[in-house]
Amino acid sequence: MKELGELKHFLGLEVDRTKEGLFLCQQKYAKDLLQRFGMLECKPISAPMEANAKLCAHAGKDLQDGAMYRQLVGSLIYLTLTQPDISYAVGVVSRYMQQPTKPHLEVVRRTLRYVKNTINYGLFYKKGDEVKIIGYCDVDYAGDHDTRRSTTGYVFKIGSGVVSWCSKRQPTVSLSTTEAEYRAAAMAAQESTWLMQLMKDLYQFTNFSVPLYCDNQSAIRLAENPIFHARKKHLEVHYHFLREKVLQGELEMHQVKSEDQVADLFTKGLSTTRFQKLREQLNMKSWC
Repeated sequence: MKELGELKHFLGLEVDRTKEGLFLCQQKYAKDLLQRFGMLECKPISAPMEANAKLCAHAGKDLQDGAMYRQLVGSLIYLTLTQPDISYAVGVVSRYMQQPTKPHLEVVRRTLRYVKNTINYGLFYKKGDEVKIIGYCDVDYAGDHDTRRSTTGYVFKIGSGVVSWCSKRQPTVSLSTTEAEYRAAAMAAQESTWLMQLMKDLYQFTNFSVPLYCDNQSAIRLAENPIFHARKKHLEVHYHFLREKVLQGELEMHQVKSEDQVADLFTKGLSTTRFQKLREQLNMKSWC
């Protein structure tokens, strides 16, 4: 073993330590990615996906080179390590790896144009901020055009920066927005439990309830109320994990205005103004 000093580069990840805090980015990786696929001189744009864009599995002409599409999407998945703002767009195009079409490739190219615009961006963790976990969860109800499944999005912050995020299509179809939001909150609760255990392993203070912000009042009431109505009996038992955590005081569900819901970034395409506003709340910054 060798002592190589402070970490600066690791598998495409760049680390910069300053008096203000810690900055993580993948600037060289992003530049190499754009150059590899001939997009280094492309025109940059301000959002990775059009607002409320919907993709279909069989719309458009099939691509002749599906391997190139899969390489592109796989490379973008790795870029989400320091650019969570592209997680939703990358998650959507990754659903069509098996049989990609031209419209799917156009969305990937649009994402690359956004990467060109934010090539110097990364995650900043400010020194001295309180080490406390805060979570946001949201859902795009029946947003997948092919299966009508909902898309779960959650994000967790420790101090000033985000440490965990997810944009994932739910495994089954939800029958109501309340059910979809409840499923999303249950997934976030599982991640919250893991993060709290990680904090304990690192000997950090964990004697607090994790606030989880949700913009659906019905899902919050369902998590807090031990009495279930007949119309909620169909919910799978393991989703009641959320209610158990709330009743034990390990998790606190809070109402948040839809316009301040950071997890919205991980569930749907947004307008440029709203997208940039939520991106700022992730504490993503340009380092140049």
